[in-house]
Amino acid sequence: MPRLFTALEIPQALAFPLSLLRGGLPSARWIDPENYHLTLRFIGDVEPRLADEIVAALDRVARPGFSIALRGLAAFGSRKPRSIHAEVEASPELAELQAEIDRICRRLGLPADQRKFLPHVTLARLRQPKPEDVARYLARNAGFRTPAIKVARFGLFSARDSVGGGPYLLEEAFPLETPARPEEAYGDMRYGSLASQYG
Repeated sequence: MPRLFTALEIPQALAFPLSLLRGGLPSARWIDPENYHLTLRFIGDVEPRLADEIVAALDRVARPGFSIALRGLAAFGSRKPRSIHAEVEASPELAELQAEIDRICRRLGLPADQRKFLPHVTLARLRQPKPEDVARYLARNAGFRTPAIKVARFGLFSARDSVGGGPYLLEEAFPLETPARPEEAYGDMRYGSLASQYG
């Protein structure tokens, strides 16, 4: 059974500037741009019946779409860096979506994730890097920024590569709600109220 996780896909508008950061770090194994993603909740290996229950529960998530932007680069593992990632600008909507998915997973009997949710997009895995090389790479790209991009859905992905980095397969996609424009949300109410006054 493949490992499962929930994540946001990274659209081309963000993937392209991220792809330009590849190179300049000898110890790096760069992630292919088509495999960029923002992990929301790692699930792991589960039986097919539980996987179906997870899909059914995720399909009931009803949250509005929102935007994300990338702000800066960092490394996991300060003394022994093990990966390079782009940081995601703080977003209440993103945090709330992740928290709901985590509650769903725990309610279905999955163990709690011991790691704090730190939204990021992994760019490279590092193999015995020199810390000074990593520091120089991060300093050189310290000003990395992207515009905010709308997120319209999240997905359930599978990973078959035991060492990480892809390929990843989108198993199910779950749309986020598109907020109605103000005139759509309130138009009938407003004119209905006027009609009741003058009808």
